[in-house]
Order: sequence, then structure tokens, then C-alpha cells
Amino acid sequence: MEEKKPKKIIRKAADQAETTAPVKGGSTIGLRIGSAVLWAIAIACEVLCILLLNGTLYVPISLMAALIIGIVIDLICVVVAAMLWKKANRIKPMKKEGNKVGFYLWSQLGLIMAIACFLPLIVILLKNKDLDKKTKRIVAVVAIVAMVLAGALSIDYDPISAEEKASAESLIEGDVYWTAFGKKYHIDEDCQALANSDTLYAGSVTDAIEANRTTLCAFCARNHEIEGELKIEDAE
Repeated sequence: MEEKKPKKIIRKAADQAETTAPVKGGSTIGLRIGSAVLWAIAIACEVLCILLLNGTLYVPISLMAALIIGIVIDLICVVVAAMLWKKANRIKPMKKEGNKVGFYLWSQLGLIMAIACFLPLIVILLKNKDLDKKTKRIVAVVAIVAMVLAGALSIDYDPISAEEKASAESLIEGDVYWTAFGKKYHIDEDCQALANSDTLYAGSVTDAIEANRTTLCAFCARNHEIEGELKIEDAE
């Protein structure tokens, strides 16, 4: 019988764990300020593009090039801002109980801002009658693609609530394990769901959630008889 190949486990360094432990559920002000600043820059880029379109602003390069540069900067700022916002939400999520609409809006603020940072520009661009057809067509395609891409990268596909995170932290002690891909974390390093994974990352459940692994594996939940408000993978 072939001997099992040992898995490579990358653990959180002890000194790093000590450094990050005090901020568990702590301040995320820096991340949120960073998001706000980048969204403000993105809105400013959109406004400048609109001013270029209506002729209020002039730059000594072709209009098409100026608009595309503005849209690209807009896109970069929106995506980075959303990543910071999602990271802040994993460190200190919002309560969901009694405020589902507020929780959804807070979790998906990145998507909302992605739409706000592109849609007005696209509408004004399409309504502009002074642009030549080639410039209008190319810039419109670039702007629409940028908005779709920004939206897709800004969505939080698996947001976690304060209740779910607190439940996971109270029910699960010791190390959990996760891989480079996916949304799940595991209590057992030899879980059957990890059979094909050669490299695992290990840390506390808080570390796993901050790494965007927000859902407990169904096999591990069943094997350890864990139930509660934490996010558990649907068993098939």
C-alpha cells in the first residue's frame, strides 16, 4: 500500500500571531479610510472624464486617450478600495440580526461604489452627440467593460456577519486549515476534502476568516458535531 505523502503546512509565525492577536475584532479605521480616499479619487476621475466630454476641461492629448486613462485609473482605485473594504469587513464585520438590509448594503458597498463610479459617465458618454462615432464606440466599450470588471471584483460573494464570526471563534479552538483556493476552512488537517491538497495554511479561525475562508467544511462540522450561528458548508 502506498504511503501517504505528508502535507506541507504553513503556520502563522508565532511573532506575527502575537502582533495580530490584540487587533482581533479591533479597529479597521485605517482600511476604511483608505477605501474612502480611493473611492473619492475614483469619483474625481469620473468627474474629470465628464468635464473632458462636455469640453469644460482641456488636455493636450487626444480625447480618446485622456478618457481611457481616466477610466483605467478609476478602475484601479475602485478595485483596490473594495479589497480594503472587504478585508475590513472580515476583521470587524457588521451585525446582521435585525438589520439585513443594512448588512447587505454595508457588505456590498464596493459594488455600489463601482456602479456609482462608472454608470453616470457611461450614460453621459452615450448621450453625447458631439463625439465622433469611433471615439464614442471605443470609449463606451472600455467604460462598460471597466464597470463590469469593477463590479465583479468588488462584490463580496460570501460576506460574514459579526454573529457568525463570534460563533466560530467561540466554538472552534486551536488551529484550523485552509488551502490557497476556495472559501472553506477545516478543523482536521487530514479531512477528506483536503485529500488532494499538498500544501495547507494553518492558523486560528480568526486568521482563516481574515484570509477570506469564512465557511466551515461540512465534513469537519459533522465529525466534531459543531452547530451554531457560524457559516457551515451545505452538505450535499
